[in-house]
Amino acid sequence: MAKRLFAACLLVLSLPLCAAERVVSLAPSMSEIMLELGAEERLVGVLDGGERPVELKHLPSVGRYGQVELETLLALRPDLLLLWPDSVPAAQREQLQSFGIPLYVGEPHDLEQLAEQFAEVGERVGLAERGRQLRQRFRDGLASLRQRYRREPPLPVFYQVWHEPLYTIGGRQIIGDALDVCGARNVFADLQLPAPQVNVEAVLGRAPEVILAGSDAELQHWRAWPQLPAVQRQQLWAVPDKGLERPSFQMLAAIGKLCAVLVQAR
Repeated sequence: MAKRLFAACLLVLSLPLCAAERVVSLAPSMSEIMLELGAEERLVGVLDGGERPVELKHLPSVGRYGQVELETLLALRPDLLLLWPDSVPAAQREQLQSFGIPLYVGEPHDLEQLAEQFAEVGERVGLAERGRQLRQRFRDGLASLRQRYRREPPLPVFYQVWHEPLYTIGGRQIIGDALDVCGARNVFADLQLPAPQVNVEAVLGRAPEVILAGSDAELQHWRAWPQLPAVQRQQLWAVPDKGLERPSFQMLAAIGKLCAVLVQAR
């Protein structure tokens, strides 16, 4: 039914997209983008993953990160689903596609793709102009940060996702692009996986001058490796804002905080 209505909307209105009025967000980052667009009144349900923004506390839950309650979702009669691929198992993604509900999948690999996502989601919820404005503000903010923090050669940084076992970020990963904005480079950018597992020997071989991790506690084991430039220079830093790991407009402020930390390593 939803699929037929969506097609009819395209034919009758002759618009590129039909503005969705009942949206379910299946990722915290997508929920944030809806808020940033001023479209929260169109949300009828969200997938929980961490603490919700206060503006969304009242909304029904359609499950938790990694597991959608499909019956609950369908009962909300959504006319648009906003999805981040990793938030839903592959089998459930296939089920969602079979329902015929319009589905927007956002998986930006760099910051320009994220900027475009604001415009694309804005168009789908009938707020195309707001989406374009958000896109331009994001681009302008990034340009300002790049100009302020550019450095040659870039600062080699190891970004630690987890310490036991040791995970980092690979190439085509949006956090790596954030490092680039700050005049730094991901020392494992040549790896293709988004979150590859590495070992201490590999990190030693890349000789990062800064190590970033989720907390000070996750950094302590590196002190056993004084030959690392980052340890010698005491450049072991906790990521200053976890918003860096949620691709929405708030990431711009998180990148600014990251740049302020990395500039101390100059």
